[in-house]
Amino acid sequence: MTRRSSQSATLEAASFKKVRSDHAMETAEDYVEAVSDILHRLGQCRVRDLAQHMGVSHVTVSRAIARLQEKQLVTTEPHRPIRLTAEGERLAAASRRRHEIVLTFLRALGVPETEARRDTEGLEHHVGQATLDRMAAFVNKHRWKE
Repeated sequence: MTRRSSQSATLEAASFKKVRSDHAMETAEDYVEAVSDILHRLGQCRVRDLAQHMGVSHVTVSRAIARLQEKQLVTTEPHRPIRLTAEGERLAAASRRRHEIVLTFLRALGVPETEARRDTEGLEHHVGQATLDRMAAFVNKHRWKE
């Protein structure tokens, strides 16, 4: 293997590792962001609210919440509302910020609203910080021209 192909293989392996890591956090980010949205909208978040918001079953939400409790991102008790921990609040805020930047960037490019919203749900979890910073800078630089 040549030096160049060895470097290329190392870079590719690192890229795959990042994607796997991003996928592992994707569900947690989506759920804490949804819990935060529901808390702000309704004042409390119950499993049924989250199931409706996410378009999944009660059982799916219950399993996800159990995993989030293990990661100390939420707290809840049987028949009680779901609450975000301080760490869950931080993750929700960071997820919301990434979501807003990516969505605004896609809109600025002229992507139709429906597609921009759908695509944001995938892109927001996989975009690196440098790319996100450039997206935000682009949007901020061109905002006055809208």
